[in-house]
Parts: sequence; C-alpha cells; structure tokens
Amino acid sequence: MRVTIHDYPYPELEKGRNWLARGKWPCSWVRCPEVGDLPFVTAYRRRFTLPQDTTLRVHVTADERYELYLDGERVGRGSDRGDAENWFFETYDLPMKAGEHVLVARVWSLGGQAPYAQMTLRPGFLLSPQERAHDALVGTGVAEWEAKKLGGYAFTDPSPAWGTGARLVLDGGKMDWGFERGEGDGWRKAEASEGGADAVRRAEFDHEHLLRPSTLPAMMEEPRRLGRVRLVTAPDSAKTADVPYRAADDHPQEREAWQRLFRGGVPLTIPPHTRRRVLLDLDNYVCAYPEVTVSGGKGSQVRVCWAESLYDDPRSGSKGNRDEVEGKRFITIWHLKEGVGDTYLPDGGDHRLFETLWWECGRYVEVYVETADEPLKLVDFRLRETHYPMELESRFESSDERLEKLIPLAFRTIQMCAHETYMDCPYYEQLMYSGDTRLQCLVTYIAARDDRLPRKALWMLNESRLNTGLTQSRYPSRVRQLIPPFSLWWIAMVHDYGMWRDDPAFVRHLMPGVRAVIDHFEGLLNEQGMVQAPKGWNTLDWVPGWRDGVPPEGYDGVSGLINWQFVWSLVLASEVETSLGEKELSERDRRLARELGARLERALWDEKRGLMADDLAHKQFSEHTQCLWMLSGVGSKPHLKRAFQSLLTDANLARTTIYFRHYLFEVLAQHGRADELLKRLDLWHGLLERGLRTTIEMPEPTRSDCHAWGAHPLFHYHASLLGVRPAEPGFRSVSVTPCFGPLTSLSGTTPHPKGEVMVDLRRDGDRLTGRISLPPGVKSTLHWGTTSIPLKPGEQEVEEVQR
Repeated sequence: MRVTIHDYPYPELEKGRNWLARGKWPCSWVRCPEVGDLPFVTAYRRRFTLPQDTTLRVHVTADERYELYLDGERVGRGSDRGDAENWFFETYDLPMKAGEHVLVARVWSLGGQAPYAQMTLRPGFLLSPQERAHDALVGTGVAEWEAKKLGGYAFTDPSPAWGTGARLVLDGGKMDWGFERGEGDGWRKAEASEGGADAVRRAEFDHEHLLRPSTLPAMMEEPRRLGRVRLVTAPDSAKTADVPYRAADDHPQEREAWQRLFRGGVPLTIPPHTRRRVLLDLDNYVCAYPEVTVSGGKGSQVRVCWAESLYDDPRSGSKGNRDEVEGKRFITIWHLKEGVGDTYLPDGGDHRLFETLWWECGRYVEVYVETADEPLKLVDFRLRETHYPMELESRFESSDERLEKLIPLAFRTIQMCAHETYMDCPYYEQLMYSGDTRLQCLVTYIAARDDRLPRKALWMLNESRLNTGLTQSRYPSRVRQLIPPFSLWWIAMVHDYGMWRDDPAFVRHLMPGVRAVIDHFEGLLNEQGMVQAPKGWNTLDWVPGWRDGVPPEGYDGVSGLINWQFVWSLVLASEVETSLGEKELSERDRRLARELGARLERALWDEKRGLMADDLAHKQFSEHTQCLWMLSGVGSKPHLKRAFQSLLTDANLARTTIYFRHYLFEVLAQHGRADELLKRLDLWHGLLERGLRTTIEMPEPTRSDCHAWGAHPLFHYHASLLGVRPAEPGFRSVSVTPCFGPLTSLSGTTPHPKGEVMVDLRRDGDRLTGRISLPPGVKSTLHWGTTSIPLKPGEQEVEEVQR
C-alpha cells in the first residue's frame, strides 16, 4: 500500500500563485483539543462513505509519530525521522470497495521523554489526498476529522537505555479498546492548525513543518514466532533484578506449555495468585514490536523486558559467554533494574491486545506474570520483527572457512542498526553518528545495491550543520552534540558515495558543506600552523588510557591524530572536487594538505622510533596516527616506509580497537598485507566463541553487544581481500587487486550499480588463475604484484598470471 514519490505532490497548484502562496498544501494539520501536557497518545478518525470502488492516494505525516489504520487494519507507520525543515511524509494507495469506511491514526507525542533521535515542532496530524475531489472526503482541515486523547498510557524512564525514549505501562482498565476501528466515546472535532507546507517551494514560513516525501521504503515488519524457553521460575516478588537464574529453581514441567505459546500461539492459563518468570532465548539478536494478547486476569500484570545478554556481574559489566544463563542475572547495567521494557495491566476483558509504540531489541526476553484473584489466559505472544528491508546480495568464500562464519554476525549487526536512519546501536542510543555511519555505508555498498539509506544519512548530516560550518556529531537528534572530528568523517562519507555510486549531482549538492567543514578546521590553525584541538568532545576510539576516547592532546593541545585526519580529509575533498571539475578548489585542498603535512612531519616525526608521534612532546604514539598519516599519502616516502614497518613491530603503540581497526585494515590492504589483516580478525573470531550473534562496541567488558561499526570486516572481505574497489568516481570502472596473504582461494560477488562483480581466483605461489565477471559496460584492471591486466565487460578467464 505504501508507494514512493520523489517530489512535491501538488505541482499543478503552483500555476498562478504568488510567492506567499507557493508550496502550500491543500490540507492542514489538525490537533486534538484540550489534550493537556506532554507526553500523550491521541487518535484521529474520519468516517466516510464511498459511492463506488476507489483507490485513494493519501499523503500522511504526524508530529511526533503515527500509525495509520483503515477499517481497523494497520496500513503503515511514520513519519520517517527527520527535522522540522525535513519533515517526511509517507504516501499510501488505499484500495477500497464502495460503502462505509473509517480512517484512524494513532499519534504519539512524548516531548522530553521521546527518543533523542525523534525531533518535534508541535503535536499534530496531517492527511492530504492526491485528488482535490477527495479533500472534503478525507483531507484534514477540510473534512471533519475527530480526535481524542487515548487513556491507559503511562510513561517510564528507560534508564540505562538512554536516548531511546520512555517505556510504557499500559493500563487495560483505562485504555480505549477498539479505537483503531473508530469505536468508543469521547471523540471531538479536531482543531485545524497550520497548513501543509512544501520544504522546497515555501518562500516565507513561521514555525512550520516543511514537508518532504519519504525517500525510504517501508520498514520490514514480519510476524515471527521465535525463541526457546530456557527457564521457568516462581519468584517471590516482582523485584527480580538481582535474583540469578538457576537450574535448581526451574519448573521443567511447565516449560513445554510456555514453548507452545511462544512458538505456536497455543494459549496458556496462569492460575490465580501465581508468579512466573520465564526466560526466552531468541537465539539471535532481534528488533521487534512485541504483541501480547490476553483474556481475563483482572488485577494481573505482565512485564516484558529485553536484554542483549545476561550478566555475571552487572556492577563490573561482566557478561561472560552470551549463550550461558546459569547463575546470571537479567538486569541492566548502571541502574540495576529488571531489563528494559513495558508492563501490561489486564482489565479482565476478552482478547486484549497489548502492543508497544516503538520496537524493542535484544537476544533475551524475560516475561514476568503475576496474577491476582482471577486466572489469566495468555492467548498469544508473538513478535513483529522490524528493520530496514536490506538483504545480503553479496557473497564471499575463501580457503579459510572461519571467515565465512563471521558474515552472518556482521550482516546481522548492520540489519539491526538500520531502520529509518542508521543507528550506532539499537539497545542504547539509536542515533546516527557520522563516525559510525561512514563504516555502515561502506558495508552497505558491498552488501546491497540499494543506496537510499546512505543518501538519507548524507543528507541529514548535511542538514545538521551549524553556523560554524561543522556538522553535528549525530543527527537527527533533539539533543545537540559536537564531536568535531566526526565532521571530517562526514567528508569521507561524501567521498565514499562519490566513488561507489554514480550520482555527481547529489555529491555536488553536498560540497558547500564539505567546504564549510574545511574552512572551520583551517580556522583552527595556531601560530605554528597546526590544528589546535577543536572545542567539543574529540573522541576517536575507545583506547584504554584515552580519557573519554579522546587521543593525547585532543582536548586542548595539538593532537597528531586530529591533525592527520584533517590532512587526509583535505586529500579526499580534493579528489571529489577534481571529479566535479572544480580544479581550483581541488588544488587549494591539495596545497593545504601539503603545507600542513610538511609542518606536522617536522614537528611529530620521531627519528628514534621511526613513527609519527601523537603529541609535540613525542611521549605518546598510536596506530591511529600512523594509519591516517599513511592513508593521506602526504609525507616523505622513506618516513612512510619506515613507519609501516614500525607499525607492524612496535609493541608499545596504542592499539586500535574495534571501530578504528577499519583504518588499520585499510593501511594493511594498501600494502598488500592480508596476513596481518587476518591476524587482527582474532577479536571477531572471539565473538563467536563467546556466544555473540552481533559485533560489540568495544573490547570487553562492552556496554553494547550490537554496535554497527564492528561490522566493517564484511567490507574488507570484498574491498581488501577480493580487492574489488572503484577505480574512478561513480564506480564507472573497477579495480580488482586480490590480497591473499596465507589464503589460497578467494571467491565472491560484489553488488555494482550496473550488476555485480564476480571474482573467483586461486593462488599457487606467485601464479594466479580463475575467472572474473564484470557488468555490461564496466571495464576493470586486474592488479597482481607488478602485473596489470585490462579486463572487459562480461566473464573472462584469468590464466596463469605471474606476480
């Protein structure tokens, strides 16, 4: 039912309009009268009659979010997350038979208790049909819509899952059952508010939502019956946070009945005055809307909480092997409470469906049930899994089977961290940070052809720019945060997109932002011509000994890492400017990179250690600074060559952790050292050994068990081992530079905008044989040692190529 449009839906209205009227929608926002203070949940309804079968196309949005129902059935959710100047609307085609119908929207507005990523201007709802003849039928502000505040919603602090928004206590005795069908009392005429306004055409506006069509497909939502019951216990009270799960407390005779409920929807009745605590292991990381249907049980409570893992000791953050539950606690770190989730209070009615407003996530689900004087019938418990509809289109195989075992782990992480935006992690923050998102986009480019989510990421981070020129570190976010080096990662994101996708017009649109970031950092040059630490949180990696993840001198002094990151960013920006024909701007960036690089080399090169220092005093040295210096390519070749050897052998360097190891892998691939790259994957192999299903945020003890930046090895399988990378902007030609190390075979397919690149190669000493296939119209060059062989579109044999 949801369709994608790409522009203002009412261009025919613009004819003859003056500048004040341009971009005005035919319908207006409406709001619920006398609703009180935030937070609240409201419903809007419109009953209407169709004289004949009709397909209505409607454009829908709300502040903050909505669910749209037609005749009691949910047809969509929104609005896709944005900001006031990029307020997205969704478009639906609604086929209907002649007769009576009802449209209902459930809209929630949480204000200060909303997720950090959820922006807001003012609460309201807007539905505008495409055809003018339908305005009086269903258009808000034209047709007579009704509204009411929905009862039964209480909002609770999510505590350790900060940034993700309030959780719910749903009181069945106060809820408006059947609202989605337009039933119940208390409906009142909705109040008209401001008119709809197009983001591009409006020339004058005051405190308005500026509307853009959603650029994304609907999120995947699929009913799932998942998991296995690990334990069923009978706790003494609802305060279970510090009560470990033990096999000695299990009720094995009840486990099968609970299993049938979760896996088959077979009802289960809980007797009066009974407590049960059930641990469900989903056997994978899942983002899902839980749906719990109950009958009877007045006075009962059902609490559904989620955890990424159980804890050995939450006070130290120790989780141990994630597969193990014996003696461990279902608890949250920091606040030591019973997981993150929602509580349902049945009213005794029949077939009451309790559902959340936003999805939950994790591997483990704990269901706590406590009954009063009546038995409670659990009619059904199911999950509606959700994430961005991205599936793995690439393939990778090698002579080391361990590498393939990491693919499901890495890609599951990307899926769980991809929704209406990319997210750093689904359990804790759900925010799109540019440092994290750059790596997510790179994985996306080699995993699938769909680039709509990378485009939105680039767009929204560009829209976050402040008058200083810097992008915000994460966006959309109603809480502003500045990590200045993350603005440099955004420049790298623009360069990546320009290389992996052939869309120069979009890249050109982003370049004023790239130039503004460069201007800001150029303004930070001190009297010695080096970047003085920017004001803000200059975090770059969770290295032990780096306070708050900030490198040496990263708060107030001259950080070698931040300076070399700026040099590399200048080189990347120069390459983009060249691709767009901006030769003067390209040379300016190159000149700045050369000049700053020369100053840094004089000040930071340590002849004794053969390394680039992190600080002017030459007391601190890291892999990080070596990596960004080498990737910039700015510096004397003897120094660069010597530093690479020191990088491999100096045991006293501060080591890259999960996130920044991507840049180490880039350097190793540049130097053809797949052997070292494969060694540094030991951390990821260790994840499987510890029972993890997704990649973690930092070395143990880690906060997050699902953190998107840890998925970058999947990118390197294709771009570094297979060696498939763009040879020129737009991926218009392909470079294939296989990097075997100890491997004897490499095979895989990498998505390309025009098809796919297939590589199937065998190494016997210095000899290379196999096959390579390229999409129509795409040329390539195979690089093997000092040998370069041109490749043509289509499939071809690689016959006994000598290094």
